[in-house]
Amino acid sequence: MDNAFGQPQNVIVLGGTSDIAQAIVKRLINQRARTVVLAGRNADSLHAAAEQCSQWGATAAPTVVFDAEDPANARATVTAAFDAVGAPVDLVLIAVGLLGDQDADENDADAAARMAAVNFSWPVAALAEIRRRMVAQGTGRILVISSVAAIRVRRSNYLYGGAKAGLDRLCEGLADSLLGTGVTLQILRPGFVRSKMTTGLKEAPFTTGVDEVADVAVKGLSSHKRVITSPPVLAYVFALLRHLPAPLWRKIE
Repeated sequence: MDNAFGQPQNVIVLGGTSDIAQAIVKRLINQRARTVVLAGRNADSLHAAAEQCSQWGATAAPTVVFDAEDPANARATVTAAFDAVGAPVDLVLIAVGLLGDQDADENDADAAARMAAVNFSWPVAALAEIRRRMVAQGTGRILVISSVAAIRVRRSNYLYGGAKAGLDRLCEGLADSLLGTGVTLQILRPGFVRSKMTTGLKEAPFTTGVDEVADVAVKGLSSHKRVITSPPVLAYVFALLRHLPAPLWRKIE
């Protein structure tokens, strides 16, 4: 359970090879997190990430392999991750996501279904099992990585943004359902982040790196904020952009 300073010691990361997730985990380990379970798709990448966690100071960094394209495995994946901790879980970080290629995917039924599964269906299924287990233990925190793209969906990335918007809205309701249970859920909405996921893409205004996002996220975890925005200024920017008339919004690409 959390240490005397309210910092998580037992952490599960679903999407354990995500650059943002790894930057957050590094900071959590520096704050005395000791068991970090990394779950993801590629066994070799997970092994490398686990070795990195051990070098940072984690005493245990077991891995779980899963494929987020298949929501049917979400319950078993969460079960395996909780079993690997073997103690109350303090924090579950959901960093599952697929940016895709809008131009290539929008006329491809299989690709569109894959985007929906990875960015929405799999996390939703996982959250149901996470909720059940955390409510049963009576404590814990959940941090879900969404995106500012979820605030108002653009034509240029509507498959990604639409799926993230669905997850984002669902998490708002899920967070309300946890009131009084001892469990909390926070939503992390980054802007454009320099990472392996965005390599080769044109940077947007207010672009940051994974370290800046991680700093904001870890600071937010110590607060009671329902939504954590990185960089924080984007919360104000999108408070305006979400109300732009549609013809003006369509010009923002």
